[in-house]
Amino acid sequence: MRTEKEMFDLILNVANNDERIRAVYMNGSRANPKVVKDIYQDYDIVFMVTETKSFLDDKDWIKVFGEPAIIQEPNREDPETYYTWLMLFKDGNRIDLNIRTKEYALKEYVKDSLTVPLLDKDHCLAKIPAANDSDYYIKKPDETRYKSRCNNFWWCLQNVAKGIARDQLPYAMWMYNYVVRDDLTKMIDWFIGVITDFSVTVGMSGKYYKKYLPESLYSLFTKTYSGSDYNDLWTAIFNSCELFRIIASPVGEHFGFTYNQEEDTNMMEYLVRVKESCQNEMLGSKFE
Repeated sequence: MRTEKEMFDLILNVANNDERIRAVYMNGSRANPKVVKDIYQDYDIVFMVTETKSFLDDKDWIKVFGEPAIIQEPNREDPETYYTWLMLFKDGNRIDLNIRTKEYALKEYVKDSLTVPLLDKDHCLAKIPAANDSDYYIKKPDETRYKSRCNNFWWCLQNVAKGIARDQLPYAMWMYNYVVRDDLTKMIDWFIGVITDFSVTVGMSGKYYKKYLPESLYSLFTKTYSGSDYNDLWTAIFNSCELFRIIASPVGEHFGFTYNQEEDTNMMEYLVRVKESCQNEMLGSKFE
């Protein structure tokens, strides 16, 4: 695998030797001084270019960065203004390369606190603070969002329960892992925000939960995941309920919001009843 120095030398040599590329800057985890470096970090690079057409007319130019294992081109909305290549190379390095016209690049340059200038041929990049992750700090909830998340968490669990009762595993798993988990993780975000004074980021999809959650709560969180066995899923569901209850109440208290204990109690009774009904049906079928 090519080293970090080799990759940066390559990126900047390409830019220096191409008159169409007028500036280079970097975003993402490599711009974050708080992130521990490892070999899996992407190089999130922006080339500010005079135009995009010539880069798109002959896309083979990106081969200068190495032999690709796979490439994704997710952005085709406004190719005359910006375009993206996500490139994983066979040596394991990855470059997420954006080309942007000057007007668009300069506008985006000041929007992200995780930005590091690497090259500025025309001295057009504005002075910006040292890269930091403040734009990604957990945001405080208002009362409406807090209560909505609580209500949706408990409400949608009845859909999970019905999916299990009807032996509709794909639906039950989707409702639990996509809808219900979204409310759970948002509450976890806010809980971490409360205990850190909303001065940290938990990263995409909570990848830093282990760093910020108390060990006991992180251990409980790991038990909210389930295999395809329904008994396993029921266990995960009740672990989610326990975790949600533990964290939602102090989050509400911190902001002076009232946690709706009645919803909690009523839904727990419903879930227990459905689970017992499912188990009785399974037991009965064994003796048929």
